[in-house]
Amino acid sequence: MLQWIGANLGTILICLVLIAIITFIVHYLFQQKKQSKSSCGCNCAHCAMHGSCHKGK
Repeated sequence: MLQWIGANLGTILICLVLIAIITFIVHYLFQQKKQSKSSCGCNCAHCAMHGSCHKGK
């Protein structure tokens, strides 16, 4: 088992780093959603969702 881990240590570390980055991004997006922030540029006249994205405001 230790021999397999040693042989694949680079792959394991890269996978762990990628999982950490993806987890951080998903957490960040959920926090932005919770705070009612989005990536909207507020140019609603030219947006396909102009009638539904700013209902709460």
